[in-house]
Amino acid sequence: MNALVALCHFCELHGPRTLFCTEALHLPSPSPSSQTGVAVSGDRDVDRDGEGLTMRANSSASQRGEMCEGCRSLPASHPGFMSIDDETGIRFLSHQHPREPQLFSVVRQACVRSLSCEVCPGREGPIFFGDEQHGFVFSHTFFIKDSLARGFQRWYSIVMVAMDRIYLINSWPFLLRHLSLTIQSLQSTALKVFENEQGICPQRAVRMNSVFSPAIFPHQRSGNAARSLTSLTKHPNLWSSLHSSFSWLLKACGSRLTEKLLEGAPTEDTLVLIERQTEQEEEMSCWEGAEGGISKPQGHQLDSELTPEDESPGPRFRSLRHLRQVLGAAEFRQVTWHVLMGNQVIWRGADSGLIQSAFTTLKSLLPVGCVRSVPYSAQYEEAYKCNFLGLSPDVVIPAHVITSEFSVLVDVSSETGCHSLLTEDNICSFYQFNISSANTQPTDRGPTLLNKLEVALSNENLSVDVVSHCLLCLKEEWMNKVKVLFKFSKVDGRGREDTQKVLALLGTTGSGEEDNVRLLKFWMTGLSKTYKSHLMSAVRGGERSPSQ
Repeated sequence: MNALVALCHFCELHGPRTLFCTEALHLPSPSPSSQTGVAVSGDRDVDRDGEGLTMRANSSASQRGEMCEGCRSLPASHPGFMSIDDETGIRFLSHQHPREPQLFSVVRQACVRSLSCEVCPGREGPIFFGDEQHGFVFSHTFFIKDSLARGFQRWYSIVMVAMDRIYLINSWPFLLRHLSLTIQSLQSTALKVFENEQGICPQRAVRMNSVFSPAIFPHQRSGNAARSLTSLTKHPNLWSSLHSSFSWLLKACGSRLTEKLLEGAPTEDTLVLIERQTEQEEEMSCWEGAEGGISKPQGHQLDSELTPEDESPGPRFRSLRHLRQVLGAAEFRQVTWHVLMGNQVIWRGADSGLIQSAFTTLKSLLPVGCVRSVPYSAQYEEAYKCNFLGLSPDVVIPAHVITSEFSVLVDVSSETGCHSLLTEDNICSFYQFNISSANTQPTDRGPTLLNKLEVALSNENLSVDVVSHCLLCLKEEWMNKVKVLFKFSKVDGRGREDTQKVLALLGTTGSGEEDNVRLLKFWMTGLSKTYKSHLMSAVRGGERSPSQ
């Protein structure tokens, strides 16, 4: 990620100052001899003492004099810190200021704005600002306790600067969660030091009993204004720890989101996945806030929408065609019919890996928003919780489910024999699949999507990849019909007669009409919240426009 993280401080004598900065260098890796150390080679010819507009080696004495203890993190002779990502070869370099003069100016402006004009209500918390010329900034301001400071606290901020506005905004929940952990760790450590100092010598009583004199006040303030963050936290390895945290943040934030070229507008599946990821991040953030626990950022794992597959040995269903070959054409149609109608599909057996592979295959028939899955459970779960349910063989299914026409049960029993010879090609030789359902409606008429899919599956000239693309096109076609029906019936509120005309226009009437309508209504529940809110806002805007 082309970004930069910096810790900033508002000095009571010199104003906003940059204390510590971590940047990612996308440069060829140095020679092996120079990779062994953590510190950066001391070949810099720029002066880091002054924080003026220039960074020349011959900085004047006046510029050097503008640095106090509170404005400095590392000594001028310190080479800084460097970490190398073995996977990508990217080097993460940390020092008090960036290496390039252009970045120095950008970070300096972000520091000044984050601690002056760009402040959220309450002066503590996250805020976003910036422009195309100077970059965009995610800033999180916070206070650190100090028994000698004015108001017993000092003002700091952590800023992330990047030129990609969309990327930075999309990373807001992730940055907020992990930067909050770093800030809470600093605050809790400084609070212990503050309470210890106050226990030894309470400063509030000292200040109330001291004589105020305008002549000596500036000298008193200058003596208290030069406390470094290291002295406030008593952390012996503070800067190396911040280097590790900031380096991890840059790496994790860069690998968390990737660009993908899309042909046309995002699909409903893409929108639903984005919404689910956002909800998971918000729930995780709320959970961490409720727990109040503080852990190292390195211990956090990147978010992922994928659940790990069962890696236990055994046969697995590879595709819909493979599942159809194992179950048989009639049994496969019965199971897939229930899947497309939104009924609960229950698989019961001892091989959890086989059941999960069956669900993975069958879920490809539905939009992502219509899938609610419990891969393997030791107890029955109701249909409103999941439409795919895997059960262990000893689970007793309630009678009302067995007699319901809105469910189908697949019992998987193993035959006696040498299971070491069991492969994916001879699953039916070692397993028996008993399919039962109380449904009395015929499943051989529709829906039209299933009829077309079976034609593709039965055509051996079509490869598995071609059938997958065929299914993808069919899903998109019917998802577009779902959008039209939702807009017409739910948003516009048309009657049954008009809705029937729209169904005829969409080509869903005729043979299998009842199944087609059930499919459309079920798939309507899988529409993304983004699409629904967009339609509703468009309708409300259209209602207001005539009166305006």
